[in-house]
Amino acid sequence: MAQTILMGQGMRHGLGMTFVGPQPFGRAQGLGSSYNLCVNTTHHSLSDSSSPKVVKPADLWASLQQAALDLGFSQIGVTGVNLSEAEPGLLAWLEAGFHGSMNYMASHGLKRARPAELVPGTVSVITVRLNYLPQNQALSPELEMQSLQQPQQGVVSVYARGRDYHKVLRSRLQLLQEKMAHVVGPFGHRVFTDSAPVMEAELSVRSGQGWRGKNTLVLNRDAGSFFFLGELFVDLALEATPDTSGHCGHCTACLDLCPTQAIVAPYQLDARRCISYLTIEHAGPIPEALRPLIGNRIYGCDDCQWVCPWNKYAKRSTLPDFDARKPLVTPQLIDLLNWDEVTFLKMTEGSAIRRIGHARWLRNVALAAGNALAIDPQKPGALPLKAEESSSLIQALAQWRSHPDPVVQEQVQWSLKQAKNEPT
Repeated sequence: MAQTILMGQGMRHGLGMTFVGPQPFGRAQGLGSSYNLCVNTTHHSLSDSSSPKVVKPADLWASLQQAALDLGFSQIGVTGVNLSEAEPGLLAWLEAGFHGSMNYMASHGLKRARPAELVPGTVSVITVRLNYLPQNQALSPELEMQSLQQPQQGVVSVYARGRDYHKVLRSRLQLLQEKMAHVVGPFGHRVFTDSAPVMEAELSVRSGQGWRGKNTLVLNRDAGSFFFLGELFVDLALEATPDTSGHCGHCTACLDLCPTQAIVAPYQLDARRCISYLTIEHAGPIPEALRPLIGNRIYGCDDCQWVCPWNKYAKRSTLPDFDARKPLVTPQLIDLLNWDEVTFLKMTEGSAIRRIGHARWLRNVALAAGNALAIDPQKPGALPLKAEESSSLIQALAQWRSHPDPVVQEQVQWSLKQAKNEPT
């Protein structure tokens, strides 16, 4: 799961997002990353035996750790399947309606908190995390915040600038299983990467990958929160790795900075206000009251991660898969508005962005364009568009006025109305 508020660990932390525990939230880690972004899983029938195999080889854990590192994973852990303590928080979060239109969050009931019911025969869960900050791009909180002040430019969540993480994690988790089978022999298993109703963040925390931050993402003292999460459900009785204590203290930086105040309380996120949810998971019109707050964010939002003090320890990915694609690093809104569907599919091939489709992408870009056109030049610190930039942006928007999707039509009309010289 991508840690990006969405999913977003994302929504990721999604969107890959999965709300869990007393503070339910589900991203990309990243709403990076973490939401139910795909339905692909790799599995082998799990044992139905009431007496699970007990693995005793002393070298198993060392072999597993080395195999994980060889495959590019940043850390692995193990936990059991009893998540009963997380159930009240999950139910309360759903009852509050914080999942918005993500009906799949509720459709599986408490199976989300019961791995052994989701996949009968599961005895242990091996968790992994994978750092995703790209190697080929200069990154810092200052640079990212500067991008948010460039109205003619769109901002894509960092996790989505490279290859679709589902593909990367799924293949590597399957290879990890195969390496493990060389040590213990065939065993029942199933691989998950944001691919089923799994409480990924809860499993990650219980296995010692980190603690739950006030922004609902998993935080690690040595790696911050810019990492993906994945799981391997197995029918082996493995010794659990110890969990870790929380280290957020009195810090409220993520709550204070959230543009839409989606983090309604420490450890509680209302996805209906989250930019990652709104730009990725939400298919309908974006509420008008929230549109100006989204600014030029066109896919996801990383604000609560960049402001987190622990992300000064965030690590670059060791995999070229997550290298940022040039068209997604500093994209110009006018260029993006000129992408037809064929161009969109070409430019997002192999990217997590493709899953939202061209229409939703257009809705997001059109919204950002409207916010750019609405900038008041008299406002202190404002960076209004030049006259020729406004004119070009208006023309690019106007070409989509008759788009077959009524959501896109409405968004384009709203955005055009933000300009004083709207074409008639």
